[in-house]
Amino acid sequence: MIRRALNISGRVLLALGVLILLFAAYQLWGTGLAESHSQATLRSTLDKELPAGATARADRIAGRGTSGSSGTVRPGPARVAATTATPPAGQPIGIIQIPRIGMDQVLVQGVSTANLQAGPGHYPGTPLPGQMGNASVAGHRTTYGHPFFDLDQVGPGDKIVVTTAQGIFVYTTTSQAVVSPADVAVIQATATPQLTLTTCNPRYSASQRLVVKARLTGSTLFGPAGRPGATTTTTAPARRELAGTGTATGLAGDGATGNAGRWVEAALLAVATVAVAVAVWLAGRRVRHRWAVYLPGAVAVLVVLFFFFTVVSPLLPATY
Repeated sequence: MIRRALNISGRVLLALGVLILLFAAYQLWGTGLAESHSQATLRSTLDKELPAGATARADRIAGRGTSGSSGTVRPGPARVAATTATPPAGQPIGIIQIPRIGMDQVLVQGVSTANLQAGPGHYPGTPLPGQMGNASVAGHRTTYGHPFFDLDQVGPGDKIVVTTAQGIFVYTTTSQAVVSPADVAVIQATATPQLTLTTCNPRYSASQRLVVKARLTGSTLFGPAGRPGATTTTTAPARRELAGTGTATGLAGDGATGNAGRWVEAALLAVATVAVAVAVWLAGRRVRHRWAVYLPGAVAVLVVLFFFFTVVSPLLPATY
């Protein structure tokens, strides 16, 4: 009896170990599949909003010209765009490129859990990139495509190019710092056009924030320029999102606020995963060639498990 109990316990522990390894793999690579799909959809939408040739020109400014281009081009003098209404959460607002680390991503509006799963997110309450003030952007460091994985390699003098419907804006990095999650001063309003990028630090942890600051040094406007000296005040929701104390969890939240329905969905998928696994195991015991059942059965279990991970991942404490 004791031997049987130990045998069962060993199998349970082995199954839990495999489950943990699969979840870790999902976090590191599986989440990137969802982010890649979201990025493709967002880019398709954004292409319809940008002027013809805008992305090609931005590529050349960023030093990513195609073989048929004449090489890198220089932007015009640093001019800000007019202040406009902020688009709805989850909508694409532009393309952000950081040549130093080879990053080229669609920037979305908002820093909620769902927004950051689609790509780097613009903090509500801060100016849009290209406008006067401190435009602030958050992004994942190790999951969901990890756009800011190598942000620590971006230093003074490095270029950041942001393309929106208002123009192409070139920022030059001025500083890099590591701060606490509660240091909301990094996204405070400024009287000059700046860009602030934030992500978690160190990698695989949410205990600190890595902050990269840049100033506007060049631009090519598609529309009217803004009024010199016009600023946008950083609002309380934006400050809360950086610190992880608001309803939009940003980079520091636990991802569980207002997600009671998702927990129910996660529980149902967990039951479904166990049911499929047990069904495959029982079916395999009744046939001579068990692997003929176990192999396709394992695929079925992995599919259900993938959907389970997709639902449960945003509900767990953030480790971006």
